[in-house]
Amino acid sequence: MVDADLSKVLADIAVYAARRRAEDAERRHAPSATYPEQVERFRIDLSQAGAAPDDVIRELIALAEPGLAAVTAPRFFGWVMGASNMTGVAADWLTSVWGQNAGNHLATPSAAAAEEASGNALLELMQLPRGSSVGFATGATMASYTCLSAARMEVLRRAGWDIEADGMAGSPPITVVLGEEAHSTIFAGLKYLGFGERNLVKVAADRNGAIIARAFAEAMARVSGPVIAIAQAGHINSGSFDPFVEIAKVAQAKGAWLHIDGAFGLWARATKTHRHLGEGIELADSWSVDGHKWLQTPYDCAYAIVKDREAHVRAMRIPASYLPGAGDGMRNPSDAVPELSRRARGFSTWAMIRRLGAAGIAEMVSRHCALARRFAQQLSAEAGVEVLNDVALNQVAVHFGSDAETRAVIAKVQSDAVCFVGGAQWRGKAIMRISVTNENTTEADVDRSVEAMLSAWRAVKGAN
Repeated sequence: MVDADLSKVLADIAVYAARRRAEDAERRHAPSATYPEQVERFRIDLSQAGAAPDDVIRELIALAEPGLAAVTAPRFFGWVMGASNMTGVAADWLTSVWGQNAGNHLATPSAAAAEEASGNALLELMQLPRGSSVGFATGATMASYTCLSAARMEVLRRAGWDIEADGMAGSPPITVVLGEEAHSTIFAGLKYLGFGERNLVKVAADRNGAIIARAFAEAMARVSGPVIAIAQAGHINSGSFDPFVEIAKVAQAKGAWLHIDGAFGLWARATKTHRHLGEGIELADSWSVDGHKWLQTPYDCAYAIVKDREAHVRAMRIPASYLPGAGDGMRNPSDAVPELSRRARGFSTWAMIRRLGAAGIAEMVSRHCALARRFAQQLSAEAGVEVLNDVALNQVAVHFGSDAETRAVIAKVQSDAVCFVGGAQWRGKAIMRISVTNENTTEADVDRSVEAMLSAWRAVKGAN
């Protein structure tokens, strides 16, 4: 018998969700409550008795609303965040309803099959080597960590060192060669794997943050022993791509493992308009990419892709006699990521690939890149405003007058809350970072946001 109270709670959540998303277009782009205020509001009094499900959910909504950001709204341009498409949200809700622990294929064949099918589709969309292994991770940080774990173990194995038997102590030193402007999550993943600053060789980058091919070749010529090289598809500030063909040629000649951080830029491979940016990406050994960016899946979704399946599994597999499916030759989801117990991330990915299709994904990525150019054209037309990058993808780096004025403009834009943007320090200057990644963003949203940004700039300039 269906629990009437539970049905009502779930139905009420569905109504609330639809209403909240319908209001996104006009939502203020700033929480009305601060973190300290919300900590106090969410404090739990353990002396109270338990509450009814509908009361708990109503209370949760009432408490949370003031401290929520408008991340799913069409004028959110901070960082690189997708909009959590409602088809993916519905699939993610089902994932929680089904409560499948996606560790192995025997216990949860649907969860494992959804990952297998989605992974194959991702390889086709991004034109990566068929047969590559795909692990479903939480985000690009853990996806890169996973790929680099496989890289570390494999380059040592080639050097005659067995990590599983002998650990890392006393192993041949590994040199990591990467661009000086690699993303911070790459440096974090390397730190988690035990690599320190002295293990890293940082290669000079051009004005857009892309590795200079000659500098990479010179750096590789100076190193010896096991090597991991790391390149980037989609610089976090400029959107630029490293010269993969040249990098891969040098890496292969050196016997190095080449990993590509493609958190959002790898999706350019799914388009006709921007596919050329990723020429040579397929020559790498591993790739990391987010689903909760340009695929618009809900959060907790990214992909660790490794060309050598055996190397991937060697690095991640958790052997135990009690685990069903071990050693039967079939793919177990837990063999490709660090977690054994986790949610079934393949369902929302499968749903979003089916929802958008290859044509829909390509159109969205191309449209967002065009919107980024629209931002750059309109902003750079204003006196005192400088766009610092060549807008090749969906990122725009903007400088207003001076560093102090740029920070003041960002603060005013955030306070006015017509749109949301973040700031950063890049190549010696403070910048406003604009990332166009929300599926619902239109030209009208760009124009309205530009108006708010220029209004803030004029107010800041006028006050000085």
